[in-house]
Amino acid sequence: MNLNFFDQFSSPSLLGIPLILIAMTFPALLLPTQNNRWITDRLSTLQSWFINLVTKQLMMPLNNKGHKWALILTSLMIFLLLTNLLGLLPYTFTPTTQLSMNLALAVPLWLATLLTGLRNQPSISLGHLLPEGTPTPLIPALILIETTSLLIRPLALGVRLTANLTAGHLLIQLISTATSSLISTMPMISLLTLLVLFLLTILEVAVAMIQAYVFVLLLSLYLQENI
Repeated sequence: MNLNFFDQFSSPSLLGIPLILIAMTFPALLLPTQNNRWITDRLSTLQSWFINLVTKQLMMPLNNKGHKWALILTSLMIFLLLTNLLGLLPYTFTPTTQLSMNLALAVPLWLATLLTGLRNQPSISLGHLLPEGTPTPLIPALILIETTSLLIRPLALGVRLTANLTAGHLLIQLISTATSSLISTMPMISLLTLLVLFLLTILEVAVAMIQAYVFVLLLSLYLQENI
């Protein structure tokens, strides 16, 4: 039984071919295509309103130089949001529960923000490694500590997203298994666990949206430090 709980996190395959690429590209198929009509349907209007809202929230802490990253950050936000939410459906696979995928998203974008700062303002970017007014004996130790904290940023991004989604999926499966096991012997307790499962599902929907927003928001804050 313990092994079955973690089978949902294994990448599905068909005839030895991994299907994770299909799971990653499927959310894009749900977005309606834009057209040149002045009057569109409600779904396209809702999509445009949501994209404008997300872009405004992400670009708020950035200056004008950071607005060049609007397309990348907004696209990443929508991709993570749809992937996390679709992963809550029954018999689906969530690619964002894989640490390798999350690190593949976090490391290049974090490295891009770091290289942007080193290219545009190298003295200010390197100055973050040593706070002003540091005593001379503490300079080597503080440089080492700040360098370590800088290098673990992409790891923290990937682990945070993976851990939150994995924990939520495991809790949902544990409680649903308990509900189905108790329904024949203790129906009243089974109804209670069903109520807990319903509340936990609502919580996981909120966690899926919040974690997607936090992932992209932290990247935008890292970008703000380097521009």
